Amino acid sequence: MKYWKKYTQEKLRTSIDNALKKNVNFTEDPSLGYPASKLDEMVFYHDAPFLKEAPLLRTFVANPNHIGCHTIGESESAFKGTHEIEREVLNVLAVDVFKAETGKFDGYIATGGTEANIQALWVYRNLFINKYKAKLDEIVIISSEDTHYSIPKGSNLLSIDSLSIPVDFENRQIIEQELDDIIKKAKENGKKYFIAICNMATTMFGSVDNPDVYSDALIKNNVEFKMHIDGAFGGFIYPFSKEDSNLNFANPHISSITIDAHKMLQAPYGTGVFLSRKNLIENVLTQEAQYVNGMDVTLCGSRSGANALAVWMILFSYGPYGWFEKISVLLMRTDWLCKKLDKLNVEYYRQDNMNIVTIKSEYIPKELAEKYDLVPQTHTGDNKWYKIIIMSHVEVSDLEAFFDELEKIRLN
Repeated sequence: MKYWKKYTQEKLRTSIDNALKKNVNFTEDPSLGYPASKLDEMVFYHDAPFLKEAPLLRTFVANPNHIGCHTIGESESAFKGTHEIEREVLNVLAVDVFKAETGKFDGYIATGGTEANIQALWVYRNLFINKYKAKLDEIVIISSEDTHYSIPKGSNLLSIDSLSIPVDFENRQIIEQELDDIIKKAKENGKKYFIAICNMATTMFGSVDNPDVYSDALIKNNVEFKMHIDGAFGGFIYPFSKEDSNLNFANPHISSITIDAHKMLQAPYGTGVFLSRKNLIENVLTQEAQYVNGMDVTLCGSRSGANALAVWMILFSYGPYGWFEKISVLLMRTDWLCKKLDKLNVEYYRQDNMNIVTIKSEYIPKELAEKYDLVPQTHTGDNKWYKIIIMSHVEVSDLEAFFDELEKIRLN
């Protein structure tokens, strides 16, 4: 690991204190031009003694704005201290986790995976327009039927078509012949530029797509394409549980990656990550943002710097080995549940190296699913699956209580 280390609590506090000292201080500095300030003192207590030992809460109070992208060009100097912290996070994720070369990537802490996915679609739509003079009806998104709803949402927002690729019902993998047929038909219908969305753990199943399936089919059909990895859920687990994964920047066909820190990393909600190779994000530069130093290449614009510090604190509190240990515990609990289900001959889907177990609905009475907050594949219509996610709060004792009730139902 080049950038990712484990820090003591004192080191964490000192680093954040130093970062905040480099930022504008709205209490002491004569900052007249910013449309921002510290959190309102009528509601938020700025002098609470506990804030001295709570650097993240102190950062929320200070309210740094991380508008823009801090891996390219200039940024707002008023928040340069916490911008440095965000760059440290991005170095860890892009270089140490997803195998980018140092200085060969761009990215930012987004508001979540939905924004990061739409950011990727926006970048590639504009790339195809800028580089090839593509028309909107010549660009198309392809993704599996298990892909997150942010992709059709982005398709709608950006006025580009989206095509869904069928998957095998049992193993949730893309049906390769269907993919090839859909690409061929899309070409016949005038599509020339493809944006492929490859899943690193789908929301419902935790299934992981093989990027080679997409790249082989697209190259075979001789079309221009860019590939984006949606690792919103899997990004903080799959790279650690699957050491030989090809879902990273070492794969030349992958141009960008989404990760959600507010899922597996347990950061505050509104904390996603967008990463891309260099010379791509400029395609969404907003020239009209003249008052922003460095202008803006992000979908959300202003965003909380405190969320970036939250991610930084979690990563550097654990360090790479501490994080690996945490993921290993969750996977062992998942293994335990799967072995129990096997004994009852309950049919389920589980992607290797993932902590999601999705059980066929015919084995789970609705009352049991509601009692344990199992999530259905659909809340309307004919539901086929219920999922269990082994997060940090899910202890073996919780799983055992669920299993004991399921066993009684199955044996009666």
